[in-house]
Amino acid sequence: MSKKISIQGFEGSFHQVAARQFFGNDVEIICCSTFREVVKIAADKNESDGGIMAIENSLAGSILPNYNLLQKSHLKITGEVYLKINQHLLINPGVTLEDIREVHSHPMALLQCMDYLEKYNWKLIETEDTALSAKHIHQHRSKHIAAIASKLAAELYNLNVVVPNIHTLKNNYTRFLVLERPENAKEVEGADKASVNFQTDHSKGSLAKVLTKIAERDINLSKLQSFPIPGSDWKYSFHADLEFQNIDQFNKVINDIQPITEALRIYGVYKKGK
Repeated sequence: MSKKISIQGFEGSFHQVAARQFFGNDVEIICCSTFREVVKIAADKNESDGGIMAIENSLAGSILPNYNLLQKSHLKITGEVYLKINQHLLINPGVTLEDIREVHSHPMALLQCMDYLEKYNWKLIETEDTALSAKHIHQHRSKHIAAIASKLAAELYNLNVVVPNIHTLKNNYTRFLVLERPENAKEVEGADKASVNFQTDHSKGSLAKVLTKIAERDINLSKLQSFPIPGSDWKYSFHADLEFQNIDQFNKVINDIQPITEALRIYGVYKKGK
């Protein structure tokens, strides 16, 4: 039986590509307009089996509001996907490059492809979603409008990839988190990564002590992100991604840091994405 997974965006979006990469092509998606809605539906057992949410990009950095959504939810991280973002120029069948007068896409996609787009005298139109732009030119059978979107969007909306890979920087990756409700989050076999959140007592050197304990266990700290604690006087909580060889190694470091941290929370233990 296929999983029902909430995603941000429309059919053909990069979130759907990530969902297929993790769950398989038969995954059923629930399209959401906001990340808040993704988390809300992922938490509702009557609506979904979980969700997929972008958390950082290799060019733009961390999506900080999404860490906040994760912190406020009770969802568990059960996996991650690193997806290479390839942007393609899409047109309807029968349309040629010479016919194009406008290009529609999300502002970030337009920006990522600006070196290519500046070669032409096309009008650039910002839209709310790459996949939605592809859907619209398909629905309207546009003869003079192109969209920038994924290869999946081209397949779903019967569009031709007139020019592939028009993005300027070729190593553009987005990291997605797979989120499931605690009762569905089974122990992941061969887990080698975990995401945790903790606070310290904010005394001098308190964070350094935690980081030293992590290093002493030969664990790779692949991410450390600080967040202001609402209502506090410039105090912070810390999100950490830890990479390890085996689960015993992780359990030992948790035992090590528990006495020197406050409000330690494990978001999830999972397999490192590829």
